[in-house]
Amino acid sequence: MGAGERVAVVGAGVAGLTTAVILAEAGVSVHVIAEEVPGVTSLAAGAMWGPYLVEPKDKVDQWGQRSLEIFRGLAEDPATGVRLTSGIEASRTAETAPDWATTLPGFRPCEPAELPGGFTSGYRFTVPLIDMPSYLDYLLRRFRDAGGVVEQRQLTSLSDAGSASAIVNCAGLGAKDLLPDPDLRPIRGQHVVVTNPGLTEFFSEDTGLSPDLLCFYPHGDTVVLGGTAIDDEDDLTSDDTAAASILARCIEVEPRLATARVLEHRIGARPTRATVRVDPERREDDTLVVHNYGHGGAGVTLSWGCGEAVHKLLAGK
Repeated sequence: MGAGERVAVVGAGVAGLTTAVILAEAGVSVHVIAEEVPGVTSLAAGAMWGPYLVEPKDKVDQWGQRSLEIFRGLAEDPATGVRLTSGIEASRTAETAPDWATTLPGFRPCEPAELPGGFTSGYRFTVPLIDMPSYLDYLLRRFRDAGGVVEQRQLTSLSDAGSASAIVNCAGLGAKDLLPDPDLRPIRGQHVVVTNPGLTEFFSEDTGLSPDLLCFYPHGDTVVLGGTAIDDEDDLTSDDTAAASILARCIEVEPRLATARVLEHRIGARPTRATVRVDPERREDDTLVVHNYGHGGAGVTLSWGCGEAVHKLLAGK
């Protein structure tokens, strides 16, 4: 894939926009095609870097570490929406910290006095927090500055992308019907965005496979509260009962949130499959398609690593 050749990137979530930026800045003529710009599910993310509940582990570790390296650089510019933030991940049982957490700056086990009531273990570290509306706007600006073109329309198949040297499939949950891929399923997530009563650190509970999550991520004047993980559910209508439960769980850990004013609800459907798919496919019409989807709740965490993997596949490396 040489400079000047046209590539169509299908999807404008964090996977699609990051991949498009990488390709455009490498000199490729890139055309992003998506029904939603930016993607609704990416807009709904919290978002904190962390390769959690996603496979295959060996590749996820590589993709995640590369993304972490880039996010640390982006955090030096406030305009990106990325900040390095300290905080705590805690558990109500004696869970061991995951490997990826132990390598982060400032990692240490929490003292009992640092933990909220009901929690028995936890650890502190510093990690990138990403304010997704700001960050996706940054990616769009960077893509357009590199000469990229965005077209907002719905596709019924990858063939609808038009004439291109190659197609990059970053359609997220849309890939279920576009390909089709019966192994892809939604996991519905909901966050509540509130005014910030003075929080500067994040908090996240290790809830395992529970559909009820507990986390809060401060982003300047706002805090994103989470959340839910409802398997095989793609309804993006706001659930008032779920929102009230999210607020109650977060207030129990951080009472200052009781005074916060609710600003909005963000709902998305995480595109989930047994393993993330990043691989090439030669179609019957000889079009090269490189897939980059199925990241579940780790789309942000893996975005730069997977995008660079796509670039290498297009370059034949």
